[in-house]
Amino acid sequence: MHPRHSPPQLSPPLPPIESSRLIDQVRERVRCLHYSIRTEQAYVHWIKAFVRFHGLRHPSELGAPEVEAFLSWLASERKVAVATHKQALSALVFLYQKVLGTDLPWLAEIGRPKSRVRLPVVLTHDEVSRVLMALDVEHRLLGQLLYGTGMRIMEGIRLRVKDVDFERQAIVVREGKGAKDRVVMLPATLVPALREQIARARVLWAGDREAQLEGVHMPVALARKYPRAANAWSWFWVFPRLDLAADPRGGQVRRHHVFEQTFQRGFKRAVERAGIVKPATPHTLRHSFATHLLQSGYDIRTVQELLGHADVSTTMIYTHVLKLGGGAVRSPLDALRAALPEADRWYLDSNAARPQPPLQARMPLASYGTAPIASIELPPLRQWQHLQSARTELLIDVHADA
Repeated sequence: MHPRHSPPQLSPPLPPIESSRLIDQVRERVRCLHYSIRTEQAYVHWIKAFVRFHGLRHPSELGAPEVEAFLSWLASERKVAVATHKQALSALVFLYQKVLGTDLPWLAEIGRPKSRVRLPVVLTHDEVSRVLMALDVEHRLLGQLLYGTGMRIMEGIRLRVKDVDFERQAIVVREGKGAKDRVVMLPATLVPALREQIARARVLWAGDREAQLEGVHMPVALARKYPRAANAWSWFWVFPRLDLAADPRGGQVRRHHVFEQTFQRGFKRAVERAGIVKPATPHTLRHSFATHLLQSGYDIRTVQELLGHADVSTTMIYTHVLKLGGGAVRSPLDALRAALPEADRWYLDSNAARPQPPLQARMPLASYGTAPIASIELPPLRQWQHLQSARTELLIDVHADA
């Protein structure tokens, strides 16, 4: 008997688009599918660039040659990274399939760039300490929290009061990458500072309620389902901004969390002040968190759950970082140094000065013209050093007399 194959499940039809302008149609479809604000901003950016590249022609008039020409221009002229190239391609696929509703077979035939496997930048324990101490006071707690929990920067700044559980010493990360929730540890050393930060946030929340301002942003449809939740203390930000800002989607003026660009700039200054030459970013704290846990002997599955990786192969990249430096492999240069006599190891050190022969082994400069080098009772290497030193002194005397 032949096995039965279930027919492929078709995605439900999307509702008709009400907007008339192309960019408004893109935004409407992105929000209908509950994509993040970052995805919306990226897709709008690349679709605008695609339209401008082809002289403001409507994408419905364009086809495979125009798409390939735009992607080739990005790769050859703009020299964009592979991830950026893929993001632009995903935006165009979304435009034609989800917005324009055209299932074009040539979309599957467009070449995809191959990703390059790169090892993440990881700081040592000492480097992490120096960076955290160099952070400004208003950024230090957030930096400590990112390193102590392994959260991404957006997960940290979007933290809400209700998701910090002091009794269980846990933090619930809501709607992380891939809209997934997970639980991470709350470092015991950060409990006092985090309580003080929440107390300062409550002062801002009380002022907003007294001024009858708009509540904080609520995820998905919770604002409509629970209209008063946006004003509740439990939904307030742990790291709120001091000033108000307009909502990027609705336009309402409300209290937002701190902007990630502000922390990124502060982190960059801290790295420079700490004297670290590695290209470290706030995400480097997450890489360092995972690597240091593995170095401490924690199971890779545990680290995978704390990081929120869907596949353990993503977490395995940190095992490659642990192998840097050789591990159990000894460099042949170290073996060469150990095999040499102590007196002859100086040339392996680029900063070491060439040792001078002992005074009793030196001969007058005049004797070098008649006495052979072999008559000097020194090892071969020391004879060579002796001769070179004497020639240098002779050249100095000649130049001095001139």
